[in-house]
Amino acid sequence: MSQKHSGFIVNLGGATSDDVNNLIKKIQKVVVKNSGVFLEPEIKYIESK
Repeated sequence: MSQKHSGFIVNLGGATSDDVNNLIKKIQKVVVKNSGVFLEPEIKYIESK
């Protein structure tokens, strides 16, 4: 996650899209467990062909 804004995930070159998606899911689980709030991603998924 970005140190400037928690709403951003920064890939420094080694992460795959699956890695990023798994990180998003992990963050959601931790936040809902600790606060009861479910975070809804503000991203649009585009499938490559």
